[in-house]
Amino acid sequence: MSEEQKKSDNRPRPTTEAFRAFVRDGWAPRPDARPERAEVALYAAARRDAVSAAYPGERLVIPAGGLKVRSNDCDYTFRPHSAFAHLSGFRADCEPDTVLVMHPRPEAEGGGHESVIYTRPLAGRDTEEFFADARYGEFWVGARPTLEDIEAEFGLAARHIDELPDALAKDVGVTVLRVVRDADRDVAATVDQVRAEAGVSGAAQDEALAHDEALAAFLSHLRMVKDEWEIDQMRAAVDATQVGFEAVIADLRGAVERGRGERWVEGLFGLHARHQGNGTGYDSICAAGDHANTLHWIKNTGEVRAGDMILLDAGVEVDSLFTADITRTLPVDGTFTDAQREIYDAVYAAQQAGMDAIKPGAKFSDIHAAAIRVIAEHLHGWGLLPEGVSVDDTLDTETGQYHRRWMVHGTSHHLGIDVHDCALATREEYMDAELRPGMILTVEPGLYFKSDDELAPERFRGQGVRIEDDVLVTETGYENLSAGMPRTSTEVEAWIAEVQAR
Repeated sequence: MSEEQKKSDNRPRPTTEAFRAFVRDGWAPRPDARPERAEVALYAAARRDAVSAAYPGERLVIPAGGLKVRSNDCDYTFRPHSAFAHLSGFRADCEPDTVLVMHPRPEAEGGGHESVIYTRPLAGRDTEEFFADARYGEFWVGARPTLEDIEAEFGLAARHIDELPDALAKDVGVTVLRVVRDADRDVAATVDQVRAEAGVSGAAQDEALAHDEALAAFLSHLRMVKDEWEIDQMRAAVDATQVGFEAVIADLRGAVERGRGERWVEGLFGLHARHQGNGTGYDSICAAGDHANTLHWIKNTGEVRAGDMILLDAGVEVDSLFTADITRTLPVDGTFTDAQREIYDAVYAAQQAGMDAIKPGAKFSDIHAAAIRVIAEHLHGWGLLPEGVSVDDTLDTETGQYHRRWMVHGTSHHLGIDVHDCALATREEYMDAELRPGMILTVEPGLYFKSDDELAPERFRGQGVRIEDDVLVTETGYENLSAGMPRTSTEVEAWIAEVQAR
């Protein structure tokens, strides 16, 4: 329990032995059955093997993280750190304050690592925790798994969290100790204390912190190529996201008529995201009219009006924590105006060019280069680039870039257990890297003409379009995982008509 929560914790405690006895007695026996081995366990073990090979002889600490106070004695919904989830296989129902430690095995015992989960297991009904602990107690937050449950389901050894400090201190003077620092500051502080007690200070302390950063970056980059289980999870996330989009399409008229339409759209998608999976993978962008020109419009406080387009950028995070990330720009009335279609078709052409650049051996940056050239060609054709500036001129990264007034962001990012996955990878590992089968990327060009942009044609002002799909790199090219959601302007109009006619 945090210090903030302790100050405001006025809950009564059992005060007499008679009352304690009354609380702990009279319960049916707990079920003896253990959970079946999770399908993900085999894949998570292979991921840990890759980490073990990269860090032989070192002790690696990957926390799930703890609860974070939202206000007073209320916490945010817990989500485990992505590196922890990826290496353990734990899902959205992971308990906070859980830590994965990969302990090095001596070469005489085969080398590699023994992976151990440290957690606070289910407490007995004869404990104070069972009834009175609002943070961990079964009465308050439900039954936690036992250590035996964890071992059965995930194939990992499990220990009580109270054993963690001694486990981290073992052989610390001769064994390199690394921790994913941003996952849990309390665990990081424990590691720092263990290091300090072992005499790690000064330059050695700086080196230790650099080791921590390197581990976090390695674990981020490890997620760049997905295994078959991860790809299946991404398919499920995309399918669930289509359900949410079609729920929004079915009630576009309601978003207009009810008022506060962006909130209505956000709520509709969130309802289905929560029902189809764990929830939304990130704050949904439900941007109608000119709000579509604010790239990260997550306030969603505006009206949805007849004649507008609405840009919906949203994704369902399934229970395994993998998330889709899809954008469609929809005409609220079901039909694009001529000006809206002109912008939309330009963005679609750019997106298709980006997709066509995807194949093994191509560079990640080739996707953006292909898409942005089409964007620049349309802007040049509309006469929006400065006089005398050609398409090649504006694409020059040193002296050009005028097109970025209307398309400021990149075209792609990696996607998976994080919406912006592998974010700690270096430029060489990310932007300059070759595409490989199993990578999952977004392709999402856009054009944004703010309502007060006097350099834009009047017919375009207040209109913003982005189209985004989730794409798997295959052995021969790519597969658009979100191909079930129409993309061309005519297909989008037909999609809206079909969904609203159901």
